[in-house]
Amino acid sequence: MEKLISKQLFLQISLVLATFLIASAGGLSTTYTDWSWYESLNKPSFNPPNYIFGIVWPILYVLMAVVSFVNAKNIYKLYLLQLCLNGLWSWIFFVFQSIGFAFLDIVVLIFLNVLICKQLREDSAWLSLFLYLPYLLWITFASILNLSILILN
Repeated sequence: MEKLISKQLFLQISLVLATFLIASAGGLSTTYTDWSWYESLNKPSFNPPNYIFGIVWPILYVLMAVVSFVNAKNIYKLYLLQLCLNGLWSWIFFVFQSIGFAFLDIVVLIFLNVLICKQLREDSAWLSLFLYLPYLLWITFASILNLSILILN
């Protein structure tokens, strides 16, 4: 029993650490971003100011870490996969300047997170589902921004 508990705790802590590692890796992409390219893009009128992203993302990563910790056993496979796509998006969009591939990435990201929400609902993990929904809503909004930028450019 003790080994099972320690494996579970290891998984939980690993997901939390992976969450913040990916957050850092995504943030690192800004170091390699050609901001003049980004500023030159046509953006939709509902594109938020850049500082909003710096406020929203840390909050979302904390919520994601909490949900992954509490529900590690049931969501870890989907969670790790979506986390990889989450981290890749910034690099694909900003560093490699591939708006189309970034949009494909975020569509798959949304799909995986819908599956995670479905799993949380099936597990009756209502508080976790409530805490995770802002992330799903934000990446859905981000996909609309991504698609709008793709269309406008």
